[in-house]
Amino acid sequence: MKSTGVVRKIDELGRIVIPKELRRTLDIQVKDPIEIFISENKVILQKYQADMACMITGDVLDENMTFGNGSIVLSPAGMAILQEELESKSGLKHQEMLKAK
Repeated sequence: MKSTGVVRKIDELGRIVIPKELRRTLDIQVKDPIEIFISENKVILQKYQADMACMITGDVLDENMTFGNGSIVLSPAGMAILQEELESKSGLKHQEMLKAK
């Protein structure tokens, strides 16, 4: 686990402030849900990611599909965005990629 060197005190209501730099780095926005885990004597905060949430759009839809043994979840819109980005960076269209195999 990587130390940030940031120390915060808990206030009278049991709250702590996550520094702006960390929220920006972890893409945590106002009202984002945060999941809380306990491991041995540690409290771990993690931005909540719903099961079957698209890794690109964040959408949770019945149409979402998993790839790579379930480690990658994509919505139809996420697949389209990914395909467009792959094509633009590789210079190949989907059909050309299939032929190249």
